[in-house]
Amino acid sequence: MRMIDKSFINKYQKEGFYYGIPVFSNSEIRSIRSEIETLEKKFKNGISKNKLEQYFRVNGHIVIPLLANLSKSPKILDYIELLLGSNILVWSVELFIKEPGSSKIVSWHQDITYWGMGETNNEVTAWIALSNVNIESGCMRFIPGSHNKKILIHEDTFDEDNLLSRGQEIKGINEKEAIYAPLKPGEMSLHHGKCLHASGMNNSNDRRIGLAIRYVTPDVRNKENGHDFAMLVRGFDDKGGWFNFAGPRSLFNKKDLCFYNYVLKYQSKVLMAGANKNDGMYKADK
Repeated sequence: MRMIDKSFINKYQKEGFYYGIPVFSNSEIRSIRSEIETLEKKFKNGISKNKLEQYFRVNGHIVIPLLANLSKSPKILDYIELLLGSNILVWSVELFIKEPGSSKIVSWHQDITYWGMGETNNEVTAWIALSNVNIESGCMRFIPGSHNKKILIHEDTFDEDNLLSRGQEIKGINEKEAIYAPLKPGEMSLHHGKCLHASGMNNSNDRRIGLAIRYVTPDVRNKENGHDFAMLVRGFDDKGGWFNFAGPRSLFNKKDLCFYNYVLKYQSKVLMAGANKNDGMYKADK
């Protein structure tokens, strides 16, 4: 193993996050952003009774080939493999977009609180900047070492300005301990699902666009703790606790949209368990 790999692994394991990893060139980022914004123009009136934002924010890799293909990028997977091993699945792909001057924020939280995966270490989120993501535009902040804590109590707010599915937040965070993690276009950060993190408003003159990819291993689930859906992107699944799927046939393919709704209904029961309402991104038809 190269010294840089050892340094990366040690820092991630100590702090629960790592940022500033270059994965895409400027020309690749321009192409990716252009494709996203073309989709926004083409589907400004929505798809299959849903707004495009629904598919950008929840399981886009099921129906949007661009998002599925980005999650399979070798440069990203090489880093994920250093942390998780050679058998890797994608559980979720999301686009987080904050418009210029937007009041949208992400409150302090731990990712895996409602995922139904317990307090596993066999997952990691890759967050790729598709625009300039600095302090002004609302980059992420992390609390170093907080991934060593248990899952803390989160309060549901369902605040319209909160990008999280339940507006969930942890009270009493000492923000003086937080580390800003700015990213240039094409750079990536990685963080543990229990690492405390948040992000602020976009006070810049450009859109703040980030791509979050949630990677897991077969070990996260086994036959005793139920199933969920994931896309196998490297190695093999030797546990049988995931329903593996192949990715989209084409953009918003009718069969994929049906499968999307099936997965949404299945996951909604877990992700919104205990919530006093569900009228957001994980609202599933009965």
